[in-house]
Amino acid sequence: MIARNLERGTLLGSSLEAASSFGARFRGLMGRPPLPDDGGLWLPGTNGIHMMFMRFALDCVFLDRPDAAGQRRVVGLRRALPPWRGVVWYVRGADGVLELPVGAIDRSGTVVGDRVVVGVADPIVADDGADRATDEATGPPP
Repeated sequence: MIARNLERGTLLGSSLEAASSFGARFRGLMGRPPLPDDGGLWLPGTNGIHMMFMRFALDCVFLDRPDAAGQRRVVGLRRALPPWRGVVWYVRGADGVLELPVGAIDRSGTVVGDRVVVGVADPIVADDGADRATDEATGPPP
């Protein structure tokens, strides 16, 4: 999966895993080695996280529900949450969290209010300004 900041034209992550079940969201990245620079974990349906049993710090991007085009607004950012001590109880309006390596927020230039797409296809902005996605199996939409 990838996460692209449409406002900045930057990638937040290009090698993301999704944690869609309750168990996968609860486990998150606990007990795992540090993330590669392009890695991360997408936690849909989540508005808070904990850093218990973590071995490394994280940047977290909180996103709202997707609009009709599948775009989500950034509603919260947390940089360098420390392992074992970092807890984000609740972010108003959040309906998903990207857990990313420290520095990912700054590298991508992401700020609250930016539009982000999270998915398996690489979103492309067409000349007319409409966002499109390219599917490797079928090619670009008509």
